[in-house]
Amino acid sequence: MKEGSVAVIGAGKWGQALHYALSQKQECYITSRTKRDIKNFTDLQTALSCEYLVIAIPAQQIRTWLSNHFEFKGQKILVASKGIEATTGKFLNEIYEEFIPTQNLGFISGPSFAAEVIKGLPCAIVLNSLNKQLFLEFEKFFPNFIKTYYSDDVIGAEICGAYKNVLAIASGICEGMDLGNNARVSLISRGLVEMQRFGSHFGAKMDTFIGLSGAGDLFLTASSELSRNFRVGLGLANNKTLDEILKQLGEVAEGVKTSYAINSLNKKHNIYTPIANEVYSILEGKNPKDSLKDLLKN
Repeated sequence: MKEGSVAVIGAGKWGQALHYALSQKQECYITSRTKRDIKNFTDLQTALSCEYLVIAIPAQQIRTWLSNHFEFKGQKILVASKGIEATTGKFLNEIYEEFIPTQNLGFISGPSFAAEVIKGLPCAIVLNSLNKQLFLEFEKFFPNFIKTYYSDDVIGAEICGAYKNVLAIASGICEGMDLGNNARVSLISRGLVEMQRFGSHFGAKMDTFIGLSGAGDLFLTASSELSRNFRVGLGLANNKTLDEILKQLGEVAEGVKTSYAINSLNKKHNIYTPIANEVYSILEGKNPKDSLKDLLKN
């Protein structure tokens, strides 16, 4: 293992943005199956030999990737993905902990559009880990334009990062239906309450939901067309099919699969999640106008 070396696994927009940020202070490698024209691109074997790894692989692909490509050799991992595994309902920390010791795992959360990070614009993020030493080691790699905070509420960060994408779809639908600012802000506010209720069931800390990981990331993602999930909602409101929307998007919108995972979990645990329920129903073909009526009367 190459001590002190850093690599980003996954070269989507977020992976490239993190690679740009981490390259400001030290050499940082990046690897991907498809995108090879990036500075400091390297093969997967070389990347995996680095001591510090930032993994930015889409949530639904993580278990397969870890099973097929990853061998733990003491690497310290910072997870940059957000979502819940649709097939099992497991949170990402639960999946990673099947392959990597908990003390070697950290998770990024907070409001951070890739398009702005790659321009070097200032932002703040949270590095979540049960091992504060891991935070201190990763913290020194981040550039001056990114303010880092520490939290040990891993499950809270995981839920915020996943749930806010579903709420961003709902917000995009609201915007696409021209329901106005009052409606959209009401939806986002009640969405935060709903997200907190869901997180409480799984032992998340309530402070997490009013900080960068919760309200911060939600307000950003649910209020801008820079958000892929928000654009999914816009498309649904304009009667486009999901396949058409995702094809035009050309990127992964984690909120789609996460909607299905949350729907399964709220049924299993009997959690009241009306907004997430309607997003799931719209993805399954329900008319958004009918969802609006149901949300207003229930």
